[in-house]
Amino acid sequence: MSEGFDPDFLGIPLPLPSPAVDTIRLDYPRFSVLLDPVRRFAAVTGVIIDGARLQDPPRAGEWRLDPRAPATTQAGPEVYSRNDLDRGHLVRRRDPGWGSASEARDATAATFFYPNAAPQAAGFNQSKELWLGLEDHVLAYAESTDQRIAVFTAPVLGDDDPPYRGIRVPLRFWKIAVWRTGERLAAAGFVLDQSDLVATRQGLTVPPLGAFRTFQVPIREIAAEARVDVGPLTDADVLARPGVRPAGVRELRSTADIVL
Repeated sequence: MSEGFDPDFLGIPLPLPSPAVDTIRLDYPRFSVLLDPVRRFAAVTGVIIDGARLQDPPRAGEWRLDPRAPATTQAGPEVYSRNDLDRGHLVRRRDPGWGSASEARDATAATFFYPNAAPQAAGFNQSKELWLGLEDHVLAYAESTDQRIAVFTAPVLGDDDPPYRGIRVPLRFWKIAVWRTGERLAAAGFVLDQSDLVATRQGLTVPPLGAFRTFQVPIREIAAEARVDVGPLTDADVLARPGVRPAGVRELRSTADIVL
């Protein structure tokens, strides 16, 4: 079983997006995390998904620090205790879970390292209608078409993120799904905004679920906001194709609004 993100998985070279900051690369079965040691969260994650070989192993694994990186560079359990923050998987548990039963089990268990987590308000992390629904849609597309897909996900590590327990809580998350169409790459970019998460003296208050909004966004804008070099993905963006209207930001109210 391959360790780390495979840039040749789609048959067309596809490097991991490259952050503007120095990172620690951590390779796991079929995915990689580029950890920002200052912010203590991933600046980039990348996973490869083989839709023809997906498994659905039982949920197994406990969140733990990765011993390959200093504990001081990881946002650990103290961030998530006694509040309304979830440990939100960046690389989803099921995404690397393909191949043989043992390979799928080992790969999904590896998603429970803290460098693969970021604080997400319990509402949207558990919602089938927003971020999780989008991820299910991407995974269902790979599975139903036997497609190979690469997915990049990370928080936008913004300068305006509110401080909390020694870290700063990311307000936005980005995701880019990439697949092959003929001899070319195609890609779609998304942003989830949890900016209505409010810091208070008592901790963090979480507003109603409707406060969280998901958008399909031009990949060039994701690259600029997240400060990552996305290589060939700007040109592969489905929103940049001739005839796609509107070509700008699209708020998603259901999966039917997604342009693929």
